Amino acid sequence: MTRSDQAQDPRWLAVFDLDGTITRRDTFLPFLWGWQRRNRRRSWLRGLALSFWHYLAGERDRGRLKSELIRRLMSGATRTEVEAWSRQFVEGLDDRMLCAGALAAIDRHRRAGDRLVLLSASVDLYVPLIGMRLGFDETICTGVAWHGDRLEGSLTTANRRAGEKLRCIEALRRRHQGLAITAYANSSSDLVHLRAVERPVLVNARPKTRRAARRFGIPTADWCNKWQFRPVQSS
Repeated sequence: MTRSDQAQDPRWLAVFDLDGTITRRDTFLPFLWGWQRRNRRRSWLRGLALSFWHYLAGERDRGRLKSELIRRLMSGATRTEVEAWSRQFVEGLDDRMLCAGALAAIDRHRRAGDRLVLLSASVDLYVPLIGMRLGFDETICTGVAWHGDRLEGSLTTANRRAGEKLRCIEALRRRHQGLAITAYANSSSDLVHLRAVERPVLVNARPKTRRAARRFGIPTADWCNKWQFRPVQSS
């Protein structure tokens, strides 16, 4: 088999979470704050307070909170305006935000000929651009609605979190039959889909989440220099 044949026959489906896994922290709120600094909407602070109050007083629906925040800060923005800020935001992600261990793991999978999938609960206003920048083959994230050329802000998909990530993993398995799945993620809610793949790795997690992962036999690693990163081989 030639090298080009090997590149066309990936050995693994490598699924990466974004926030806290590839990046050191959340990207959604910094994306919104940056937009607000550029546009200075009136009463934005009162709007944010109301959104978080609704979240805390209600069913704590993160998808609804996400939609409310987008609507209060960005609704009515044009595609041109949003795309310009999204490009600037993604281009500004540097070594202070990106985890060196994550970039090394992505590069290792790419060189091995594995198929790279970015699976994130953050929104499609900017996550696909991150996927393109980092060389992912496919990006799955939370969709946001437009009304013509204007941003509307409601969600067009389920919030890609917890059980919804598991459904995405199951859909990926059906579409890529024959490929084993390795997945990397950082939060306690991610344990739901990590338990469903052949080779899970919990990264950059809090001690409580690491302890839970070990009970399920899920290995842990740190990609942000808290301790020495040891890459998992893809063979």
